[in-house]
Amino acid sequence: PADVVELTIALAREMLALAGLPDADVEGALAGGAAMDAWRRMIVAQGGDPDASLPVARETHTVTAARDGVVSRLEALPFGIAAWRLGAGRARAEDPVIHAAGIDLHAKPGDAVRAGDPLFTLSADDDARFERALAALDGAYEISDAAPARAAIVRERISA
Repeated sequence: PADVVELTIALAREMLALAGLPDADVEGALAGGAAMDAWRRMIVAQGGDPDASLPVARETHTVTAARDGVVSRLEALPFGIAAWRLGAGRARAEDPVIHAAGIDLHAKPGDAVRAGDPLFTLSADDDARFERALAALDGAYEISDAAPARAAIVRERISA
């Protein structure tokens, strides 16, 4: 999505500036494939296989819009708790992480939706996890008649 690309470019610019490369062509590296090549090298350097398939959850549950409108609110903390309840995180260091578990957002604040459109999909290997995840999401999102003001992707830069 365009907002993720915008944030990634902003973060890359900051990191490169801190590394003494303030004039690096971030967009060119992304468009030309150099950024992907570097990403693949990092995966290999850590013992990974850059061509490995990502795991796929055995069970999914899609939540749809109850009415026409605009997504006006998605609260991050409840979505994080829901992802944890699906198995995407740990309560203790020794707990396993289910790499196929998580939440795919299909709409974000400001997006127009119609009744029945998918808002997000929960993924887990055990459908018993959905009830607890959905409980965390109760009241965590809203569909309104009017679009909220779009916030800047980067609100401010904090430095020491």
